[in-house]
Amino acid sequence: MQTLRIRSLFLVGAMAAALAACGKQESDSTAGQKVDNAITEVKQAGQEIKAEAQQAGKQAQNSVENAADSAKQAITDAAITSKINLALAADDRLKASKINVDTTDGRVTLTGQAPDSDSRERATVLAQAVEGVLAVKNQLEVAKNG
Repeated sequence: MQTLRIRSLFLVGAMAAALAACGKQESDSTAGQKVDNAITEVKQAGQEIKAEAQQAGKQAQNSVENAADSAKQAITDAAITSKINLALAADDRLKASKINVDTTDGRVTLTGQAPDSDSRERATVLAQAVEGVLAVKNQLEVAKNG
């Protein structure tokens, strides 16, 4: 946006130069030629400003779309985590376990303790069954008494 302001000031300066050229005559070019040259410069500067404004608009749109995608993924990840936690809490052998579920971009990591190796594997199966899960990394440790 700073560039747009500078270019706008340039346009004003070019227009002032064109008007000033009307009052002077030099041997190499006429006042009319100077005005024509100034108008050409103003048109070119205007086209550059328009192109920069369009580019800035596209960048802003991309930023908004990226932010929306990130927010959507965060909501999706939170929903996956909640569904896995509900499934673990509903399982008779896992409901008393302290299993931490972390989800990032659909990839789930399970940490904590499982009562035994069968329960550890059951946690993986339950997590994989949730819609949106792309992968499960099971880092659960089997309880020493299990």
